[in-house]
This record gives sequence, C-alpha cells and structure tokens, in this order.
Amino acid sequence: MTLSLWRYSHLLLALFSSLFLIVASVTGVVLAMEPISNATQNYHVVDLEDVSLARTLTQLKKNNEEVLSIKVTADSYVIASVITLDGTSQDVYIHPETGASLGLVIERAPIYRWTTNLHRSLFLKSIGRIFVGIVSLLLCFIAFTGILLLIQRQGGFLKLYGKIKERDFNQRYHIILGRWLLFPILIIAVTGVYLSAEKFDLTPSISIEHNWSKEPSIELSSGELIDIPFFQELKMSQIDQLSLPFSEDQLDYFEITLHDRDLLVDQYSGEIISEVPHPFAHILSSWSMTLHTGSGSIIWSVILLISSASILFFIFSGIAMYLKRRKKAVKTIALANKKDAEIVILVGSEGGSTFAFAKAISNQLSQQGKKVYLSSLNEYSIYEKATQFIIFTATYGDGDAPTNARHFLQKLTVIEQPNPIRFAVLGFGSRDYDHFCKYAVEVDTALKGQAGFTPMLPLDKINSNDAQEIEKWLEKYKRQTGITLKNADFKEPTYSTFKVIKCSVLNLDDTFLLCIQPHKKLKYKSGDILYILPPDETKPRAYSIARIDDYILLSIKKHDRGVCSTYLNELKIGDQIEAYIKQNEKFHLPKKERSVIMISNGTGIAPFLGMINEKKSKKRELHLYWGGRSTGSFDLYQPYLKQTSLSSLRLAYSREMDKRYIQHKIWDQRVEIAILLSNGSPIMICGSLAMMNDVLATIEKITIEQLGKPLSVFEQRGQVLTDCY
Repeated sequence: MTLSLWRYSHLLLALFSSLFLIVASVTGVVLAMEPISNATQNYHVVDLEDVSLARTLTQLKKNNEEVLSIKVTADSYVIASVITLDGTSQDVYIHPETGASLGLVIERAPIYRWTTNLHRSLFLKSIGRIFVGIVSLLLCFIAFTGILLLIQRQGGFLKLYGKIKERDFNQRYHIILGRWLLFPILIIAVTGVYLSAEKFDLTPSISIEHNWSKEPSIELSSGELIDIPFFQELKMSQIDQLSLPFSEDQLDYFEITLHDRDLLVDQYSGEIISEVPHPFAHILSSWSMTLHTGSGSIIWSVILLISSASILFFIFSGIAMYLKRRKKAVKTIALANKKDAEIVILVGSEGGSTFAFAKAISNQLSQQGKKVYLSSLNEYSIYEKATQFIIFTATYGDGDAPTNARHFLQKLTVIEQPNPIRFAVLGFGSRDYDHFCKYAVEVDTALKGQAGFTPMLPLDKINSNDAQEIEKWLEKYKRQTGITLKNADFKEPTYSTFKVIKCSVLNLDDTFLLCIQPHKKLKYKSGDILYILPPDETKPRAYSIARIDDYILLSIKKHDRGVCSTYLNELKIGDQIEAYIKQNEKFHLPKKERSVIMISNGTGIAPFLGMINEKKSKKRELHLYWGGRSTGSFDLYQPYLKQTSLSSLRLAYSREMDKRYIQHKIWDQRVEIAILLSNGSPIMICGSLAMMNDVLATIEKITIEQLGKPLSVFEQRGQVLTDCY
C-alpha cells in the first residue's frame, strides 16, 4: 500500500506540474549558463585573500576623484562605484591591488533578464510567483517520492547506487539519472520554495539595525588609511560590499557587509562602532540564492544546468513508462464468470509485462473453450468451480511482492476453496537481482502448505522474459494438461532469408556444420538464437549461433526423426532458408572481464567458436572446456581454432583415451577455476541440461572446498551464464 501511495503520488504530482516544470527546467538551463559565462570573464586577477582593504582603498583613491562603494561578487570580481578624475560617475571592475580599472560593468544581458522574469513569475507578477512557488513545492514532493521509489526498487538505501538491472531505455536512464540528480533537483526545489516564501514575507523577517548613537572611544589617528590596523587586517575575500563615508565628519562611518555580519567602522581609527551578526534567516536566504542560481561556482552551475535539463528527460521518460504500463496493465478481466471458471489465472505484476503475458495465455485458453478467469493476486477469493490455478508473478525490489499481490499470502490463509486445486507457479524476474523470483518462491511454498492444494508443475523461474525458458514451461504445461499454448508475450517475429554458403558432411556423431549468410544486413552476435522454420512447419527450431566475420556458423546434431535437423542436413550451397534472430544478451561474451571460462559439450561449442574468433577476444584469457565422444568428434571444430588465442583448451572424451567427462576435467583444474572465480571471471556454459547440471554440481564442490562459499554467491554476482537445452 505504501509503495502504491508513493508511486501514484509521484505520478500525479509530475503530471499536474509537467507544463510548469518544462518552463522552469528550460529557463533553468538558460540561467545556469549565466554564472558559467560570468566566471569565464577575466576580472579575477588576484587571490583576494592576499589583498587588504587598506591597499585597495588607497589605490582607488589615488586613481579616482571619489570612491563611493565597493562590491565583491560571488566570482571574486571587485566592482567599484567611483567618480573619475574627469568627473565621470562609473561602475567598473578593478584590479584590487593597483586600483586600476579593468572595464566597465555592463548591464545584464537581455536574454537573462527576460528568462529570469519568466522563470520567477511567468510574466504574471505576483500571481505568477505563487504558481512558481507551488510548482517548486510539488517538485520537492516529486524528488522526495522519487528517492523513496529508487530506494525501494534497488532493494534498500545501501544498494541505491548498486548495479542497474533494467534494460528498458526509459526505465534504465530514469533510474541512472535519478539517483545522481534527484538530490541536486531536491536542492533546487527546496531553495526555490524558500525564495518564493521569502518574496511573500512567509519567512522570518531579516532586520539589521546598527547603534548609530554610539560615539567613537578611540582618539583620532593622524596616520593614513593604509596604516590603520583594522583596514590592514581585513582582507578583500571577507567582504561582500562596503559603502564609504560621504563626508570627513568622524560620525560618518564605513558601512561594511562581511559574509557573516555587518559593521560600522570609524574612518579615522578603524574602531568598530557597531557590529551586528547576520541572523540565521539572512544566512539561509544567502545560501538559498547561491544554491539556486549557482553564482560563484562553475562546477555547481554545471550541475544545475544538467539537473534542469534532466527534468525534461524525467518528464518524457516518466510519461513513456506510464503509458507503457497502462498499455500492458490489465485490471480484473472476466473471460468467464468467476463462479463458472474452471481455470483461474492469478497475477502479480509491477510494470505490467507479466499481466500482459497472463492476458495472452488467458485468451488462448478461452479460445480453446476453457472457462478462464483472470485477476490479480490481491483479488483472490472463492472460486466455486475452479480446479486449476495458474499463478504468474514478478518480484519487486528486495524480494518484495508486487503492488497488486501484497495481500495474497494473508488471504490464502483465511479463504478456503470448495474444490481440490492443482496449481502451477511461474516466477518472472532477473538473475541480476539478489532475490531472483523470491516472491514466486514464497507463493509456491505457501500453496504447498495449504490443505487441498496439489502442485501440478514444479516452480519455474523465468529470467528476463527469456523466450526459450518460457517455451520450456509451456511444453511442460502441455505434457501435464494436453493444452497447447504459444508464447504470445512477444510480437510475431519478422523472418529473413539466409543463403547457405558452406555445409559439411556428417561426422561419426551425426553432427555437421552449416554456414549461412543473411541477404540483408542484420544485427547479431555470437550467443544469439537463430529460429529456423522448416517447410510445412508452424513452429521454428532454435539454434545458438556463432558469428564469424559476416556469416553465421551453426553446429547441428542430426536426429533420426528430427524434422529440422534432417532438413538442414539436406541443404546445398546456394539454397535459402527462412529464419529470424533473437538477441540473447544474457549469453554474449562479457565486455570487461579479462578472463572467461567456456564450458560446452557436443554442438554447444558453436557460440564459443564465434566468441573465440572475435577481434576483442585476442586481448583476453579464454579457457575452453569441451566434452565429446572421441577425438574424431572434435575434428569438426579444429579449423575454427587454428588462428585463435586460446589460453587453454581442455578436452574430455567419454568413449576413448581416459574415458572421462567434462566435469572431471573441471575438477582437475579446481585450483585455477577457484582463482579465476574469486577474481570475478565469468563461467559460460552451453550444451545439454544434463551436462550443465553435472558441471554446476562440480563447480559448487570447488567453490565450497577452495573458497568456502556456495556457488549461489557467484551466480548472484552474474558470473554464471548458461544457454542450455
């Protein structure tokens, strides 16, 4: 409930104030450029901490008829209001050591004056300032709720700056920019609120009143200004501004504003006649103006510029995410009446994609004549005729339930179904998260502990909406129920034409290599999946690919009754096939790691052949383990290894020589593998599921024995990448 409150508060506040925020952010970008432009002027010629007020005043008086006032800007420029020797009144930038004029102070650029009026009041004067103040307050709440949502999504405050798992562009960069810029935006908003409140006298009043009745207690000094200790000790870096006495009367004083107090100072003795510390409200106002405008700091001005510009992206990406969620999101959809439904599909979905998948499955079941009811897990109730539950659920944040599933586990304990229920739970998530599909595990465990509920299928977990993993689950469901379902969560693929450019004969294992080339330029990498549609077939077959130069290499095992493998084996050079490529980002060669362990058996070596031949791989240590029946089995792949820079190649043959399997070779190198794992090297596994299970069991023994840690530690770090079948 709390998460939902923050999310909808964040959304509604942003939508309500978006138009004003766009104006504020665009004008903020323009105004942030002003202090950057000012700081590039060549008027800061000396360190003001090294120059005394006495020296500056003395030199100014030598060069001018009269000095009226001095101001030190946030950029450490010194501006003097003077009457020159020829009687001209001027405001000039000066050299604080010599008193020489560096140039006239010009009026503020019209673009900045115009933009300031728009930024402050929308050209509506007091009414406009009220609007701007309200929008600044809303921006405070938007930034605050945004920070809370970030903390929740990342799994806690300590993980706020941890790895970003989202792949959607808008969502990913909404988080990346958010966690770096929400705090500066919060500062912009808070200072904007304070400055608006100050304009309408809603802040404590600032009053600095000197005691003008006090008379000097020190006798007149006959020395020059430069000899008076006070003026010698006071540095120009301490001064904001000062006004000089209008006359030579001893009761006419210097009025000096320092960073933290105001002074009245005797012009002849340097005695402090009156000293008034700045009240906290004055300091707060000064800091608010500095932080809001960026004056005096190029770095902070750049941060303000980037932060203001980022608000535009937050508006765009936030609306895009909302529309995407609305498009995918589904409320309770009664494909059949709840009382009549035999199959109930319950969904826990945070972003809407899981609900979209569930809706597609529900429609397919309904089209096949099944009475189906679809709703969220929070809507769990009594279903009078239901005998089967299918539960699709994502996991949110640090292993939490999605918003629309938070009440399910509590309801499950108090609602009793009238019929025995067979159930299946399918979890959706990402292995990048520490608590991958944790909520799905909790739901599955709770159902198993409930009287009258029997598992129809074991719990399955889908990593990053992986199409192959979904297909496997749908196949399991078909075997259990006899109902055929398609993975309709993805749009229909676009097939391309590929030409056969090379094909090998069958080896002693009935394995062959096929080289194909797309007719048009396509984007693909080794490790991606090629889906081939044989003639007169409706379901494509999937193969892991190797990219070598500009063609695709496939390693294929011909099965006696294999429709697709037989079809591919009969192809000749120049023949064409229809297929499409699906990116398999979770199984691409890691970009940064210097060492990679590759493990495969049989035809699973295919993607590794492409990765080994990549130009970038020459700079890495690649360790390849492969298992097959005999030396003749590996001869097929030798031509693709001759010009490579493999650091090590270890082969296991189950039918000859020492008759060992690949897990035995891995155990032999347990010390080396433990060192590589501890240094962050990833392990990539491609081949049969049986091989994968044996290999992972062996590696777990290695990590426990050599490193004192279970394999799950390294899996959570993303060091175990698999593509098995």
